[in-house]
Amino acid sequence: METRPVAALEAGELERFATMLRGELIRPADAGYDAARRLHNAMIDRHPGAIARCAGVGDVLAAVDFARRNRLCVAVRGGGHNVTGNAICDDGLVIDLSRMKGLRIDPAQRTARAEPGLTWGELNHDLQAFGLGATGGYISVTGVPGLTLGGGLGWLVRKYGLAMDNLLSADVVTADGRFLTASPTEHPDLFWGIRGAGANFGIATSFEFRVHPVGNVLAGPIIHPMTRGKDVLRLFRENVPRAPDDLTWGVIFFTGPETPEFPPALHGAQLITPAVCWAGPIGDGEAFLKPIREFGPPIADLVTVMPYSAAQRAADFLLPPGLRNYWKSNFLRDLDDKAIDVLVEHFARVPSPRTIMILDHNGGGAISRVGDAETAYGHRSWTYNLVVISAWRDPADDDRNIAWLRGLWSDLQPSLANVVYVNYAGESGPEAIMQAYPSGVRERLVALKNQYDPDNFFRMNHNIRPTA
Repeated sequence: METRPVAALEAGELERFATMLRGELIRPADAGYDAARRLHNAMIDRHPGAIARCAGVGDVLAAVDFARRNRLCVAVRGGGHNVTGNAICDDGLVIDLSRMKGLRIDPAQRTARAEPGLTWGELNHDLQAFGLGATGGYISVTGVPGLTLGGGLGWLVRKYGLAMDNLLSADVVTADGRFLTASPTEHPDLFWGIRGAGANFGIATSFEFRVHPVGNVLAGPIIHPMTRGKDVLRLFRENVPRAPDDLTWGVIFFTGPETPEFPPALHGAQLITPAVCWAGPIGDGEAFLKPIREFGPPIADLVTVMPYSAAQRAADFLLPPGLRNYWKSNFLRDLDDKAIDVLVEHFARVPSPRTIMILDHNGGGAISRVGDAETAYGHRSWTYNLVVISAWRDPADDDRNIAWLRGLWSDLQPSLANVVYVNYAGESGPEAIMQAYPSGVRERLVALKNQYDPDNFFRMNHNIRPTA
C-alpha cells in the first residue's frame, strides 16, 4: 500500500479525527510535539505528521480506521525503547499507547491483565504487593508490548520462560479494524504469530499473563576489574552447565558511571561483573553462588536479598535515556577462548564509557522446555546470547563508536551463530529477518501476514513482507 503524508490531508480532516479521541492528538506546532516524538535512542530524529496519544482501545480503533482510510504510514509506540526507532515514522501517524496503563491482578488465579502503556517496572511494582512477579525485562523502563511480542527475555527467564511463554491471551486490533482476542482457543494462528513477530499483525491493546510467586530474590552484581576479564568469563563458562533453573544470570562489561548510586572508587574504571538473580530458596542460592562470589576476590560484591521488583530496577543505570545508540547482537556458537579474547581485548579500547556488553545465559531451563514450533520465536537451544550496546552523547563521535563495534563484530564472526533475538536486532531489513526467524517459521509468518495484513499496513517493525 502506497502511503501519503499527513500534510496531504484535506483541510479539517485532522481536526475531525481529534474530536473522535478520548486522548489527545499532537501536531508539529504543538508545544509537546518534540517530547512526544523523542525515543530512547537519540540517533532517531523523525518527524511524524501527527501523534495520536490513545487513552483506550476506542482510540486505537479510531486511529487505525483513520490511517487506513487516508493511506497514512503508521508507527505504533509502546515503551519507545527499540533501538531501530520503529515506534516513530516521518510524515505519518504515530499511534502512541504510552498512556494506556490499566492493570488488573488476580492473586488467586495468579494472572495479570496489562494494557500496553505499562513498563515492566510498573507491572512488577504492583505484582510485588501480592508476592508475585512477571517474567520479562532486564531493565524496568522497557515497555511491556514490544518486549513480549518479540519474545521477552528477563530476570526470570530460566525459571519461568519468556514473557510470551506466559502470555495467556492478547486483544489485537488488526489492519482491517477488527478487534480480536488471540489465545490457544481463539484465533490460535494469530496467537502463534504474535508470540515472536507480533508487531507485524496488529496492535495489542491488552495482555493477559500468567504470573508467579516471587517475593524476595538473591540478586545483584559481583564486580571485578577488567584486568581479570578473561578469568571471569572462564568462571562463567565453567558454571553455566551446572546452573539450576532458579538462576538467571549473565556477564556485563561496563565502565563505572560517575553517579552517586555507584561506589565512588569505581567511577571511570573498566569493569566486568557477573549479574545474578536467584529466584529460589535463598539458602540454596547462597550455597550455589558462594564460590562465584568468592572468586578473585571481587572488588565489590553487591549481591543481596531484595524484592524482585527492586532487582528488576538494579541495572537501569546502565541504559539511561537520551544517548545515541548503535547495537549488534547474536547468539554464540560457543564461548571458546578465542571469543573470550576478542571480547575482552576490544572492550579495553572502547571509545565511549557509556558502551556496555551483555552476555546472557539463555540456554536450558524453562525457555528450552517450549518446542521451537509452538511459537514464532524459534531460537531456544542456544546457550549464550550477546548484545553490544554502543552508546555515546555527542554526534561528532558517531563514526568512531560505530567503527569500533563493527570492528569487534568482524573479529567475532567465527564465534557467531548468525542467529539473533529480534528484540536485540540493531537494524531492520531482510538480513535481520533471516537471522531472527528460522526457515519454516519465516514461511509460516508470511502466510499469516498475507491473511491478516496483506497490504503491509503495519510495516514499521522488523517487517515480515506479504507476498500480495
